[in-house]
Amino acid sequence: MKLTAIVEGAEPERIGPWLAERLHDPAWASCSVALISGGKSNLTYLVRSDAGELVLRRPPLGHILPTAHDMAREHRVISALGGTAFPVPRTLLFSDDNPLGVPCYAMERVVGHICRDDFPPGYADAPEQCRAIAEALCDTLADLHTTGPAAIGLADFGRPTGFMDRQLKLWSKQWERSKAGELPALDALRDELVRTKPETSPEGLVHGDFRLDNCVLHAARPGEIVAVLDWEMSTLGDPLADFAAMLAYWADADEPAALAAARIVPPLTRRAGFLDRRALIERYAARTGLDVSRMDWYLAFAYFKLAVICQGIAARAAGGAMLGSGFDDAQALVELQVRAGLHVLGRVAAV
Repeated sequence: MKLTAIVEGAEPERIGPWLAERLHDPAWASCSVALISGGKSNLTYLVRSDAGELVLRRPPLGHILPTAHDMAREHRVISALGGTAFPVPRTLLFSDDNPLGVPCYAMERVVGHICRDDFPPGYADAPEQCRAIAEALCDTLADLHTTGPAAIGLADFGRPTGFMDRQLKLWSKQWERSKAGELPALDALRDELVRTKPETSPEGLVHGDFRLDNCVLHAARPGEIVAVLDWEMSTLGDPLADFAAMLAYWADADEPAALAAARIVPPLTRRAGFLDRRALIERYAARTGLDVSRMDWYLAFAYFKLAVICQGIAARAAGGAMLGSGFDDAQALVELQVRAGLHVLGRVAAV
């Protein structure tokens, strides 16, 4: 977890007294705030006081895409899963009437490692530890997908029927709202996805952005996930699309150049011991019982979605809505995601 000195959007003089009142502890009134860097959408802050520590989540200072950044949904799904064995932080409060003027929520800080650029020194050095991390990631997502939404009060959390049709339409519209110019290759990828879409799809609870650096690893046991974070895209939908999104972030030790070039996060999973995509797919299928014969299509869709997300990030950064650093490459990544998607489908980018 990387902290910055940025407090804009959650100024301590505004949130301290409010937290003290809402959490019934005056010690929160005098607090410090630090923006947790690395997130590309909702803003996440670590709040410290004599009362302890908590994490505050709020939408960006300004945003373009109207369907994202729903704090109430994110709070609801984490709270629902909090009553199960699934690893999520304990939620503390949700508010749409507060000094920040936006919906936000607070949750406990879970101690552990969030690994994006590298592992901490001396952590996960052995291949068997890396394998354990890979297996835990796969199994945790599989366990989410086999959790019955109705059993935890989420039967109405989304509309799984027709999910992929709506996803294709949704991300096409998001592209039109945020694009900086024409990109024929993206249109070609979208059209091919529409033409070859699977006739049927499974249904279940999905995270929407599951990957290594959205999980907190146990501080001493690398193969144990203690919390899954960043639930802003969660809904009821197609679990295979959720799994494919994780695969799009994955890096194999030996992979095609088109996929390597589209890498958004550092390729930690190329280290010795990590399972490759094929092994992950086999393990996931065995744990969930789902048909994974069309994973190429789902992986191509994941790259299409990532292309649109990168464009949205670039647009928000250009408009001054993103705090912190790390957004300069978002625009360049758009075309690389499209190329990766076309490669997976056996097509050549039309540029």
